[in-house]
Amino acid sequence: MTAPIVIVGAGQAAASFIARHVALSNPRSVLLIGEEPHPPYQRPPLSKKYLLGELERERLFIRPLEWYREQNIGLRFDTRVDAIEPDQHRVLTASGESIAYDKLLLCTGSSARRLPDAMGGSLDGVFTLRSIADIDNVASQFQAGRKLLIVGGGYIGLEAAAVARKLGLEVTLLEMAERILQRVAAAATSDYFRELHQGHGVQIHESARLARLFGENGKLRGAELESGAIIDADLVLVGIGASPNIELAQAAGLACDIGIRVNDFCQTSDPDIYAAGDCSCFTRNGQTIRLESVQNAADQGDLVARRLAGEDVRYTALPWFWSDQYDCKLQIVGLNQGHNHTVIRPGAGAASRSIWYYRDDELLAIDAMNEPKSYAFGRKIIEAGISPTPRLVADPMTDLKALAMGK
Repeated sequence: MTAPIVIVGAGQAAASFIARHVALSNPRSVLLIGEEPHPPYQRPPLSKKYLLGELERERLFIRPLEWYREQNIGLRFDTRVDAIEPDQHRVLTASGESIAYDKLLLCTGSSARRLPDAMGGSLDGVFTLRSIADIDNVASQFQAGRKLLIVGGGYIGLEAAAVARKLGLEVTLLEMAERILQRVAAAATSDYFRELHQGHGVQIHESARLARLFGENGKLRGAELESGAIIDADLVLVGIGASPNIELAQAAGLACDIGIRVNDFCQTSDPDIYAAGDCSCFTRNGQTIRLESVQNAADQGDLVARRLAGEDVRYTALPWFWSDQYDCKLQIVGLNQGHNHTVIRPGAGAASRSIWYYRDDELLAIDAMNEPKSYAFGRKIIEAGISPTPRLVADPMTDLKALAMGK
């Protein structure tokens, strides 16, 4: 019998692959191996509705466990793969089991970066937000009146700050860069979210470097900054980014860069091994990029299923992202890397606007805050390869729908 298609990692990319594989009625057998005890689940709600207690665990699951069984998908949860042996076409689990594969799909995702022990990262009261287990560990600590310190001013940190304020915690946020969101957004977007959070009572410290967390008898008590300032804290959330889980691939001799390197077909340097989602990196417009987004994981997983079913498809999807904070919905389309100027387009209300990123005359990306029309029509504009002049974009009287239609 032919060995199965084996998937290592039970995340969004794996779920997307399986859904498309089933939809295409591909007769090849599939085995899904995941380290967590759950079927694939949505991660974006973890730091929002699930942390707030507004979403039950089962509703996180992309599909119920029974569905996979009904589709004859092999399942191995609570199972860690320790090695890949490409020459033998097999993977080895932590328990010593050898599992043969015909094709292998790596959906190993990424892991939250943690503070080193020397900085107090192992103190009781220090958390990350990456998995169901992480949220379950921290949820009981989110109690009104407690002091929360968030290390990192990216989207995860800001989303957690919004949830914490809604639950009545006192929130202080540290960002070592000159401004929040500096790595991923223009100054105008940073300014918007700084004002939003400060308006909800979050204390934001930019250009603030953490020296250490300190505690007593192993329990967190506060933080010391390099400036010497002391911040009291009952709990700390560390949101300083994530690292791709590429160790398996590296040990197997696969080409890796900032992730597991894949081509337009999501193939690694071994043609029988594919990679999708947060763990993978690829070249776009001459740059090596790695995307941590639901869209990227879903689209890549879907593409691999199509490829293995014989379709001649390449990965050309336009990236998009979103974030919910308080009553603001941020929608992002495109990639802003390489931009050299931005244009602000006013929205319908005081809390609405969009930021349009340009490289010279080329439109690259859009951040839309409470501006669904700017996002929707802007997405069509970018997909069509149209670059309206900054003057047109900045004019609130410009009809974006007409621009999207090439008029």
